[in-house]
Amino acid sequence: MNLRTVATTPFNDQKPGTSGLRKKVAVFRTPNYLENFVQAVFDTIFDDATAPPGSTLVLGGDGRYYNREAIQIILRMAAANGVAKVLVGQGGILSTPAASCVIRKYRTFGGIILSASHNPGGPDGDFGIKYNTANGGPAPEKITDAIFACSRALTSYRIVDAPDVALDRVGSCTLGDMTVEVIDPVADYAELMESLFDFAAIRALIAGGFRLCFDAMHAVTGPYAMEILERRLGALGGTVINGAPLPDFGGGHPDPNLTYADELVAIMYGDSAPDFGAASDGDGDRNMILGRRFFVNPSDSLAVIAANATLAPGYAKGVAGIARSMPTSAAADRVADKLGVLCYETPTGWKFFGNLMDAGRVTLCGEESFGTGSSHVREKDGLWAVLFWLNILARRRLSVEEIVHRHWAEFGRNVYSRHDYEALPSDVAAGLMAHVKECFGELPGQRFGNYRVKFCDDFSYTDPIDGSLSTGQGLRIGFEDGSRIVFRLSGTGTEGATLRLYLEAFEADPARQKVDAQVALAPLIAIADDISELRQRSGRERPTVIT
Repeated sequence: MNLRTVATTPFNDQKPGTSGLRKKVAVFRTPNYLENFVQAVFDTIFDDATAPPGSTLVLGGDGRYYNREAIQIILRMAAANGVAKVLVGQGGILSTPAASCVIRKYRTFGGIILSASHNPGGPDGDFGIKYNTANGGPAPEKITDAIFACSRALTSYRIVDAPDVALDRVGSCTLGDMTVEVIDPVADYAELMESLFDFAAIRALIAGGFRLCFDAMHAVTGPYAMEILERRLGALGGTVINGAPLPDFGGGHPDPNLTYADELVAIMYGDSAPDFGAASDGDGDRNMILGRRFFVNPSDSLAVIAANATLAPGYAKGVAGIARSMPTSAAADRVADKLGVLCYETPTGWKFFGNLMDAGRVTLCGEESFGTGSSHVREKDGLWAVLFWLNILARRRLSVEEIVHRHWAEFGRNVYSRHDYEALPSDVAAGLMAHVKECFGELPGQRFGNYRVKFCDDFSYTDPIDGSLSTGQGLRIGFEDGSRIVFRLSGTGTEGATLRLYLEAFEADPARQKVDAQVALAPLIAIADDISELRQRSGRERPTVIT
């Protein structure tokens, strides 16, 4: 066993985003690229660049291409940097919420998660890496900033020469002075889910003929869904489709929306559709919920879960509060008002929810980008949301559509949609955003048909827990009737830029609540195009994805 200090050049890259570092696989495979970033993580999180005695880390990923090779490199570097023990998922697999669960359950120092979330995989696809802290959540900005600064000054990294660790069998081995424990990636997470939800009620629902379909999209949640849905809850074999994790996700795009989960959508809108459908993404932290020929908007999903939270044993005492990202609709705010709890509006990024959860301020949280979660972990959790819906269905004995329609009748409907324009040239996307911002001085008071502009701003947020200020979080145009338009650039892609357009209007009249969202929002869509010159500037006649 030979410990080497390898000379390298400083990391010359842009600052990682809120979801860690995401690049093409080919970039990560360039000499010293992964190693530089990992060494910067270790030098930042360990005082004096030395791991504390007895320190344990969690390591795993979503199984995408380069996952296993990266894990071997990180294990050898962890041993060289004095880490005492690493818990690694069998086969290198750990969903992002499961990794958070393991970090919290075993009170480890933190964890390294390998994923590019919902981005495509394969040798020509994307790869990603991020560090999660001891609370199980993504590292806060002060840590990611320090990692980035360290990476740009790095001149060497430490690694041991050793054979690859066997990852496919549960058990322990040593790597130098470090223990490597290969763990069942599903067991701890499944145990946590069973403690939160009424599995007996869900089993009874399924035994009574309730049919469901879960699309794992050849991503990480396949083994989790088969264990929980089919083995523990008694769903028929084959309920989980595309359940084998593949390095290229079967050539698909593992993003659970109406465009990319087209196989599930065809099933749920077919003549023999089951009662319930759901999908999760590459690393298991997102979800899409469908009823028979009925799509549940993620903003509505958060609101419905909040309104029915006490039906689940883990939330029987109620919720401390709710949090949603700014682009998410205000449907959850209406539930919070009725429950008498606060609803926090934060920037996009799960770390903002983590601060609120650690402080005991919120229990449930969600983002319109198909991410929902609670204080059980410090990541959004796709399968958790699916189980919450099954718990609600088992207790209320109504269809998905009936539950949503009754929710709208009680709280009103926040008619909502997101239009994604993916892979735009970065200069085009930046120019469009700059143009919208330039219009802000003229817009207040201006009328567009029945809509009169009340305010315009670039959303900023002061964290109520640590006082940190986040600016430039999205351009908002609010109207006097409560409707709004939001423009935001997403940082989750690796090609060009993704422009997201969010549209929201409120409908209190049950007689008009069932109108198709795109029809109801047509006037706002036209206003957004008028203000931003979106079609003209982007050259696109329609969005890449509509949700």
